[in-house]
Amino acid sequence: MANASRQAAWEFFGAELKRRREDAGLTQVELGARVFVSGGYIGQFEQAIRKPQLDVAQRIDEALQTDGIFERMWRRLINDQRYADYFAEVVELERLATKICEFAPTVVPGLLQTSAYAEAITLAANPFVTDEYVEEKVTARLERQHILKDATRPEYWVILHENVLRVPVGGPAAMAEQLERIARLGRERDVWVTVLPYAAGAHASMGGSLKLMDFEDAPPVAYTETEYSGTLIDDPAMVKRTQRTYDLLRGTALSPAASLALIESAAEDFRRCPSTT
Repeated sequence: MANASRQAAWEFFGAELKRRREDAGLTQVELGARVFVSGGYIGQFEQAIRKPQLDVAQRIDEALQTDGIFERMWRRLINDQRYADYFAEVVELERLATKICEFAPTVVPGLLQTSAYAEAITLAANPFVTDEYVEEKVTARLERQHILKDATRPEYWVILHENVLRVPVGGPAAMAEQLERIARLGRERDVWVTVLPYAAGAHASMGGSLKLMDFEDAPPVAYTETEYSGTLIDDPAMVKRTQRTYDLLRGTALSPAASLALIESAAEDFRRCPSTT
C-alpha cells in the first residue's frame, strides 16, 4: 500500500471513529476515559495524526459497541507484510517522531543501512528465499530512511556497540561502505552517532536493541527488540525507565569525535582487507 493511500485509509479510520463517537453521544475526553487514553489522543486518532495501538482499537470497539470494526481496520492498515508483525507499528511511529534515540548492540540500525548491508542481513536470516523477496525487504528498509531526508526530519541519536563496527556483514567492501556512510552522516551532522566500546564492559542494556521516540503533541514511547520479537512500550513509568537506560548508555559511550574516529578507522581496516582487492 503506497504511503498516500495508507494515509487516506487512516483518515477514513479517524473520520469513522469521530462519527461513531458522536453517534454514541461521547466527547473525546469521555471516550478517552473509557479506553484509558487522553481525550487529546482520541483527537489525534480522529485527525489521523497518530495511530492507535491494537489494544486501544479493541477497547474503542468495546466502548462504542462497534462489533470489532476498528480492530479489523487496524489489522488491515498495520499489516504491511514487508515488516515483521511486531515492527509494523514502529515504522508508522517513526514517521511521526520529532526525536529518535536508538541503541544498536549487534547490527547497524535500519535507518542507517546501505542496500548491500541490508541485503546481507536479509539473506543471512533467510538463505532460501527468492531474489524478489530480498528486494522487497531491502526496498522497504531503505524507504524508512526517507524520514531522515525530509525538511521536518527528526533528531536522530544513535549509539552503536563496537560489535557493530567489527563484524564484516556482506564482506569487507560492503562493510567499509556501510561504516563510511555512517561516518559521513555523523560528520555532516545529519545524525548524532556515538560508539560504546568493548572497553566499557557490562552496560545498561545487555538484552537487545532499544529505541525511544518523542512526538510533538503526544507522550514518548519506547521499543525494545530481541531476536524474532519486539515490544512497544507506552506506559509512562516503563518509558521513563527505558530513558534512564539510554542515558546510562550515552554516559558510557565515547565522545562523538572519538566515536567518528573509531568508525572511520574500522572502515579503513576493511578497505585494506586483502579480500577486497
